[in-house]
Amino acid sequence: MDKYGDHEKQAPTLPTSTLPWWMDGSTLAEDLKEPHFLAKGVMCFWQKCKGWLLYPLAQLDPMSCSEQLLSVLAWDRDITRFKDEPTELFRKRVKYAFVNARDAGEKAGFIRIFQRLGIGQIEIDERVPNRDWDVITLRLSDSQLSENADLLAVLIQHYGRTCRRYEYQIITPTDFTLDVAPLDWDHQCHVAVLEE
Repeated sequence: MDKYGDHEKQAPTLPTSTLPWWMDGSTLAEDLKEPHFLAKGVMCFWQKCKGWLLYPLAQLDPMSCSEQLLSVLAWDRDITRFKDEPTELFRKRVKYAFVNARDAGEKAGFIRIFQRLGIGQIEIDERVPNRDWDVITLRLSDSQLSENADLLAVLIQHYGRTCRRYEYQIITPTDFTLDVAPLDWDHQCHVAVLEE
């Protein structure tokens, strides 16, 4: 479960109000009597107290907190909102800030960062032959580049390797059909001998 997941599930459950049978308000009387209502009211009060205690914890979840608190969480996690960034994407970037920072700097981690933020599958080539040693090639589709151009620039600036140059290479997935058929050869050798 996520660190900032549903705190209600992780919180201890409140015990049920079990009064002795002579005080439950229904065993000895035909109608519900006073101890029953008092116990029910006390349980409602403790349920409200539990909600009040869990409210600040729920505000630490970037996916559900208020916009103002989201800005504070983003500042704490060193995430800056870029121009015209959708709120849902900004919430994801804030949520995964710690994990992305841990994954930054390595090839597999960089691929995981792109997958977490919804860009999709990319390919990364480092130390490409016949190129400068500091060039890193990111291979992605044309739609990924056009839909996420600003996000890609921010991610490379924030999580990319220092003193490296990044370039995009467009790949276009193409469907093709490969037919498979058996190919049999029959080879026979007949020897004819002429005898005189």
